[in-house]
Amino acid sequence: MPMKSPGCIFCRVVARELPATLVYEDDQCIAFEDVNPKAPCHLLVVPRRHIPTLNDGGEEDEGLLGHLLAVASRAAREKGVRSFRTVINTNADAGQTIYHLHVHVLGGRIMRWPPG
Repeated sequence: MPMKSPGCIFCRVVARELPATLVYEDDQCIAFEDVNPKAPCHLLVVPRRHIPTLNDGGEEDEGLLGHLLAVASRAAREKGVRSFRTVINTNADAGQTIYHLHVHVLGGRIMRWPPG
């Protein structure tokens, strides 16, 4: 998988070509506030390496995928949110609009079930 995909908005955020309100970063991923929040706390956790969808992750990505969830929890906690929902939309029918794997972290309000 390429490190960066030309034209990918999240690759551009990772490369600091587009602004974002960062809440966490390390050598594997970044977390930042969603510009179109669906909850009082809506963060996105994005791997630095371009992976289009969860379906495109391979065995070599298992550690990274676990790391994204650990960062989601840490970022929520640092924002003062203890109850939250994590969501990964995979492909258009599931609501994915940006084809760079990302974890939504939504909190700060009561989450209803079923979603969507």
